[in-house]
Amino acid sequence: MRIGELARLTGTAVDTIRHYEREGLLAAPPRTDAGYRIYGQADAERLHFIRRCRSLDMNLAEVRALLALQGGAHGGEAHALLDEHIGHVAARITALQQLQQELLALKARCHGDGPACGILEGLAQPRAEMPPRSHVGDSHQDRKT
Repeated sequence: MRIGELARLTGTAVDTIRHYEREGLLAAPPRTDAGYRIYGQADAERLHFIRRCRSLDMNLAEVRALLALQGGAHGGEAHALLDEHIGHVAARITALQQLQQELLALKARCHGDGPACGILEGLAQPRAEMPPRSHVGDSHQDRKT
């Protein structure tokens, strides 16, 4: 199947498939004489695996590690990797809860539509620490796709 068919079959953007190839998550497929990429069922299955990992918010390094463990008796390693990822998720939950508290405190500064609403003044005040680079406190290093 060609890349457009693979994209439709897996619900993956063509650019994302190409990105996964560049990242080495998908092997470069053979090409026709006209230069079209040709994929097989194994590629579709691998792409489904990658997409499932990504839907669980795993970064590309984690996906790569899990792909390397496929086909062998590596349950302990997969378990450890998942434990580490659960730690990332827990850290993000904590960061989101802190963000929620900060927003609620900011909202509490305003009690109506009047000119005395303190939200804008609260936003103008510098914070002691800089906010995380992502509004959800991303704990992963590579979040491109």
